[in-house]
Amino acid sequence: MPAFPTLLRPLAFGLLLGASAAGHAAGPVRAVDALDMDRYAGQWHEIAHLPVSFQKKCVGDITATYSLRSDGRISVLNRCRIQDGSRLQAEGVARPVSGQPGQLQVRFAPDWLSWVPLVWADYWVIALDPEYQWAMVGEPDRRYLWILSRSPSMPRAQLETLKTQAEAMGYDLAPLRVMAPVD
Repeated sequence: MPAFPTLLRPLAFGLLLGASAAGHAAGPVRAVDALDMDRYAGQWHEIAHLPVSFQKKCVGDITATYSLRSDGRISVLNRCRIQDGSRLQAEGVARPVSGQPGQLQVRFAPDWLSWVPLVWADYWVIALDPEYQWAMVGEPDRRYLWILSRSPSMPRAQLETLKTQAEAMGYDLAPLRVMAPVD
């Protein structure tokens, strides 16, 4: 889930306000039934996302790298290119949700704030290629959505299939931003 340092405040503020998308005709968003973190770890390229304040400076080359830690958590390193060609990055940590294989929580706040529930955001893998070549990440309120790929581009047909799945889950994709080449 790409996020960037200067953008922690808007995320925390949004979470504090408790903003949510209500009244969706679709059923609840569901995470995948199985997630092998050994296979999920590594670098992912962002193909598309719903606009969020903490990514507003990103213009391309967005990646998320996940590394397994000995304490059972996952290190998160998000990077993107901004308009002037320089790169932003944010380091965070994710933790599995007990008993929910496709559900994680992620935070980019400092370790000393990790006890505060509001610094943790839902990160649910809601669609996943059996070969772990693409993934779709969202959360129960449908405010966030990322389409990820192991390669820097994605076939148009695959992107359209994932968009159809997201819409069936109740996501409004009108503002979806495609950030990477689609063949």
